[in-house]
Amino acid sequence: MDEELAGAVLSGLARIEKRLTDTVAISDDMMAWTSRHLMDAGGKRLRPLVVLLAASMGDIEDDAVIDAGTLVELTHLASLYHDDVMDSAPTRRGTASAHEVWGNSVAILTGDFLFARASALSAKLGAHIVALHARTFERLCLGQLHETVGPAEDADPFEHYLSVLSDKTASLLSVAGEIGAVTSGAGDEVAAIMRAYGEKAGVAFQLADDVLDLRSDSQTSGKSPGTDLREGVPTMPTLLIRRRLEENPDARTRDIVDRLDGDLSDDGDLAALVGLLREDSSLQTTLDMAHTLVGEAIEILSALPDVPARRALIDFTRGLVDRDT
Repeated sequence: MDEELAGAVLSGLARIEKRLTDTVAISDDMMAWTSRHLMDAGGKRLRPLVVLLAASMGDIEDDAVIDAGTLVELTHLASLYHDDVMDSAPTRRGTASAHEVWGNSVAILTGDFLFARASALSAKLGAHIVALHARTFERLCLGQLHETVGPAEDADPFEHYLSVLSDKTASLLSVAGEIGAVTSGAGDEVAAIMRAYGEKAGVAFQLADDVLDLRSDSQTSGKSPGTDLREGVPTMPTLLIRRRLEENPDARTRDIVDRLDGDLSDDGDLAALVGLLREDSSLQTTLDMAHTLVGEAIEILSALPDVPARRALIDFTRGLVDRDT
């Protein structure tokens, strides 16, 4: 990354981190504790980074940009509290999930509190940002709903799954780039490019996550491998395996599908299935799909001026898939 741009981005991230702390501050002891649970556990801060890279094509130091980065990260954190309840995920970012510590009701209410504080920030930024945030919040809810109920009987499961990823993950990366451009004064054209870019990059990121969920361990990823398998949540590798069974059944694929459909409450059974999936070609096929989307996202970025931010965004996009955690 260009040295001047790197300095501006690091400064912006530090300001966003402080704004996050200030924004969730509350006199209620219980909420002050629970709302900082995931924030204190760390995180990659990918969405604020996208805000800042988009904003660098305008005035990256504008205070509204810092509010925008805080807004998207608060919304992301809030969604994690809810997702972990829905998915019964035992860990998040290397620590126990909030619902494991305090129960489902407290975790859900904490997520609601963070959404409320994010909404207050959007109101501060104006009606246009309120509308963008509301649209994104709606998509997050619809994505979780559609993941929960599954595809309709006549729906294509792959199209359904990609639409879930678009709503649950890409929507927030997309709005991050868009409001980064808007709040910095980078202009409508940059905002539109960043919005389209985020839709591609977000799905690529989540497809790579499907692979990391199986290949990594809890120490490196912060999540227990195979959590989605235990809860019966579809992922691209499992969809590919099920399709392979329909088109060209073999004993090994049948064994994997039987295990997917069986009782995975025992840690040994889950570990055995994870081991089989780690050796399956579906993981590489999923990664290939993610790399294709990365190429499409980078092509969208080619419409931006040839400035350091564009080159940084290209490197960032490649890193969304080529990562270990």
